[in-house]
Amino acid sequence: MYSKEHKKYLKKIRINNFLIKFTQILIVLLFIFIWQFLADNELINTFISSSPKSIINTMISLYKDGTLFHHLWITFYEVLISFLIASIGGILIATILWRFKFLSKVIDPYLTILNSLPKVSLGPIIIIIAGAGTKSIIIMALFISIIITIINVQQAFISTDKNKIRLLQSFKAKPHQIFFKLILPSNYPNLINVCKVNIGLVFIGVIMGEFLVSKAGVGYLIMYGSQVFNLNLVMTGVILLAIMASLMYYLIVLLEKIYLKNIRN
Repeated sequence: MYSKEHKKYLKKIRINNFLIKFTQILIVLLFIFIWQFLADNELINTFISSSPKSIINTMISLYKDGTLFHHLWITFYEVLISFLIASIGGILIATILWRFKFLSKVIDPYLTILNSLPKVSLGPIIIIIAGAGTKSIIIMALFISIIITIINVQQAFISTDKNKIRLLQSFKAKPHQIFFKLILPSNYPNLINVCKVNIGLVFIGVIMGEFLVSKAGVGYLIMYGSQVFNLNLVMTGVILLAIMASLMYYLIVLLEKIYLKNIRN
C-alpha cells in the first residue's frame, strides 16, 4: 500500500504529464488554426506557404490516386532499414573501439574527418558505386547517421564510472563481463537518446537520397512538387515527414518507458 504522501506525489506526476501532453497538442492545434486563418484572410502568400486545407485536399487526392501509401511505405522502409543498421552497427563498432583502445586512438581522427565532410558531396560517388536506387539512399542515410552514433556511444561507454570498473577489475572480471554487467546496462538511457537522435539523422539522409535518385517516396514528392511549382505537394510532403518522424520518435519514447518501468519493478 502506498502512503498518502506517495499517492499525492504520483497524482502530481500524472497531472504534470497530462499538462505536458495537453500543451504539446494545443501548440500544434494553435499553429494549424493560425496558419489557416492567415491563409483565409490572404495575410500570407498561399502559393508559397500553402494552407492546412490545401494540404489535406492534396493528401486526399494522393489517396484517391492510390499513391499515398506507396510513397509512405517506400520512405518508411528506407528509414527503418537505415535506422536499424545505423543504430545496431554503430553500437557494435563503438563496442569494438571501447574494447580495443589502440584501435580507438587510430580511428578517432578519421571518424572526426568523415563526420565533418558534407555528405551531399558523396552523393554522385555513392550513386556510381551502388546504382540509382534504394541502396544508394540507404548508404547516404548511413553516412550521415552511423558516424554520429559511433562517436556518441563510444563517448558514453568511456564516461562510465571508472570506480565501478576498477571495482569489477579488482574481482578479476574479464572485459566482456565488465561490458555486459556494467558498461551496457548503465548506458541504456544514453543508447535510447542516441536512437532518438538517429531518427532525425536517418530521415535527413533518406530524404537527401530521395532528392538525388528516387522515383518514389516522400522525398520524391517534395522534389517533384518543387519542379512543377506545386507548393501544396511540397508542403504535404513536409507534413508527412513530420508525422512519420513523430510516430518513430514516440515509439522510441514508448520503449524508454517500458525500460524505466522494468527498472523500477
